[in-house]
Amino acid sequence: MNSTTHNDSRWAGTTLQVVEDEAARLVKSLPREHVAKFLPTVGQLTADMITEIQRAVPAYARPLEGYFGTIMRSGVEQAVRRMLDSVGVGGSPSRDWANLYRKIGKVEFHEGRSLDSLQTAYRVGGKVAWRHIADWGIRHQLPMRTLTVLAEAIFVYIDEISALSIEGYTRAQSESERVKDRRQRRLLHALLNPTRTARESLATLADKAGWQLRDEVAAVALQPADDLQELPVPDLPDDVLMDLDGPSPCLITAQPQQHLAHLAPQLGGRRAAVGPVVAIGDTATSLRLARRCLDLVLRGVIDDNPLTWTEDHLATLCLLGDEFLISEIRSRTLAPLERLTSKQRHRTAQTTLAWLETRGSVSDIAQRLGIHPQTVRYRMRQVDSIFGDTLDDPDRRLELEISLRADQALRGQQPTEAEQCPT
Repeated sequence: MNSTTHNDSRWAGTTLQVVEDEAARLVKSLPREHVAKFLPTVGQLTADMITEIQRAVPAYARPLEGYFGTIMRSGVEQAVRRMLDSVGVGGSPSRDWANLYRKIGKVEFHEGRSLDSLQTAYRVGGKVAWRHIADWGIRHQLPMRTLTVLAEAIFVYIDEISALSIEGYTRAQSESERVKDRRQRRLLHALLNPTRTARESLATLADKAGWQLRDEVAAVALQPADDLQELPVPDLPDDVLMDLDGPSPCLITAQPQQHLAHLAPQLGGRRAAVGPVVAIGDTATSLRLARRCLDLVLRGVIDDNPLTWTEDHLATLCLLGDEFLISEIRSRTLAPLERLTSKQRHRTAQTTLAWLETRGSVSDIAQRLGIHPQTVRYRMRQVDSIFGDTLDDPDRRLELEISLRADQALRGQQPTEAEQCPT
């Protein structure tokens, strides 16, 4: 809902009674005999108001047929008769006239027309009414004071019925948004539980939610808000499904590159991770990987960024996919390092991993680590004495490299200037 609509709705709720009282007071101050003489012109006035509204507002330039015609005629006629009834000469205005104008606002929303069209129609109708009354008043030589009061009363009534229609419009808008939100959330949960929902059922849910069912989607994991602060609602296209209220908030979108370009600044400092684009039946897998990636970001294993793309970290996700299993491999494979000091352990692991990754010459390893070749030779003699036959067995070398890479990722260890000095 935009700010203008919100403010109009608030105005409608807080000042309507004041407006109603003022309009009634103005009309009741007029001589009853003058108002009674005007009654026979109501039919022509109503017809002229409708004609001018249809001419001035393109949204209403259509035949007065069916429900549209009924409610338009009723709205215009009741506007006139309600005013006349304030002095007891209006005939039989609707006793539920206020709800009539709330209903008009509701109809306008469901018909897809804007409040601007409706409010323009009311203003046009008011101008037509004033022209009729002014011409009639001049012909009947009404006092200028009476004409002035009539003019003021007309435009106060326009404010009154506008406020009622705004109230109906915004209430319908709010109800529609709540229904749409519920339907989209239900669809999101269905996408995350594909075994429970057939493709045909997904299509039905998507149609009700106003969401185009795609062949491929990506899920986004959002860092939850704490107990004292709600997660801000990001301004995203309508075809991004959102669930921000659960313990594990998430989004689903078919076009992550396009739709999430401006997501990060809207998260209030919280982090998000975008899962891989997958077949729609694998949406839960995309979200699982996104949540795993987000967890590693929050733990400092993956570089901290407001928005992280899992496709940039698939090797790390694969490497740490089962931390219990990788812990078992690490504890066995890296056991020979346990007898070393922390600094020795780090340098030996760093040198061993550089050798495993490059299988290059001493000068290649030295350049990679930023240390002197002689230091590499010294360290490699230590590596050979520590790991021995492991370095000659392809399978054990693989386990060793996996362990060292996992150890580096989980510890977040990077070489420092001090650690680059020869030992």
